[in-house]
Amino acid sequence: MLKIGVLASGGGTNLQVIIDSIKKGYITNCSIAVVISNKKNAYALERARNNGIESVYIPKKDKTVEEYDRLLVERLEAYDVELVVLAGFICIMGERFTERFKNKVINVHPSLIPSFCGKGYYGIIPHEKALEYGVKVSGATVHFAELQADAGPIILQKAVEVKPDDTPEVLQQRVMREAEWKILPEAVNLIANGRVKIEGRKVYITDFGGI
Repeated sequence: MLKIGVLASGGGTNLQVIIDSIKKGYITNCSIAVVISNKKNAYALERARNNGIESVYIPKKDKTVEEYDRLLVERLEAYDVELVVLAGFICIMGERFTERFKNKVINVHPSLIPSFCGKGYYGIIPHEKALEYGVKVSGATVHFAELQADAGPIILQKAVEVKPDDTPEVLQQRVMREAEWKILPEAVNLIANGRVKIEGRKVYITDFGGI
């Protein structure tokens, strides 16, 4: 049974999708050990408590990246976390964290990487840039997280149509519903069942676990 830790800074809608997917049996061989936030009032923590999951607030204020890394690693290790899911966690990860959980941290990004990604591209910003550029297709990407933002190996992607009358907010909601909320639980399930294999920068989805 894979133990995962979810890191979230906001409402936790992606967290809720994972919780619901586990309850419905779509995600198997997996449990959420802890939810951690850098925001005291993040609703993600409330979602965790409502579902009987340990919730932890670790404030970031006045801490260096290295200090915060140490606190995160210590807390995740205390819960025997084997996979970390970044679900809207707006916080810079340092070298200690990314090395300790190398190829064990996944993130969902609201664009088709390598488009509209990298430092500063979070929240509504990727959708604003997509509309400014005039793309006809956007989407979401689940990837392994590395020290450089949105630069890790890609696990899954799903495209979403951009409509002529879209606003950034409307596009954001469609990308969440049609892409993020589908490929994030799928990626967690694949990893939990040993079906994800990494070779360099390439990720392979195998037919059988453990191969």
